Amino acid sequence: MSEKIAIRTDAAPAPAHAFPQGVRKGPLLTVSGQGPVDPASGEYLFPGDVRAQTRRTLENVAAVVEAGGAEFADVMMLRVYLKDRADFAAMNEVYEAFLAERIGDRAPYPTRTTVVCTLPRAEMLVEIDALACVD
Repeated sequence: MSEKIAIRTDAAPAPAHAFPQGVRKGPLLTVSGQGPVDPASGEYLFPGDVRAQTRRTLENVAAVVEAGGAEFADVMMLRVYLKDRADFAAMNEVYEAFLAERIGDRAPYPTRTTVVCTLPRAEMLVEIDALACVD
């Protein structure tokens, strides 16, 4: 049996609560929900701008994926938690561009679920978590 390992990187925000940024066990890597937070300052960024928040959130997810020994192309699934259904198209546009930039033609892209819900902080418009397989 492989050991379960907590993933930690300064390239993504430190968790505010009692959980790691990610956990790896064998080839599986999970990434805790990330938001639009600056890793250096811990400040929530881009109030009211779902496009910029989506980009920053995906960059934070990617940082944890890479710290866990994977590439973004190794991500199997992403879950997007969206505060407002009206922001779906704008979020999706940035999401698609980010995947094209990071994964390119190395299809298939990850599966995705989008949930419209209340998020933990009022300034958050989006939160994203991930599951990757490390080769």
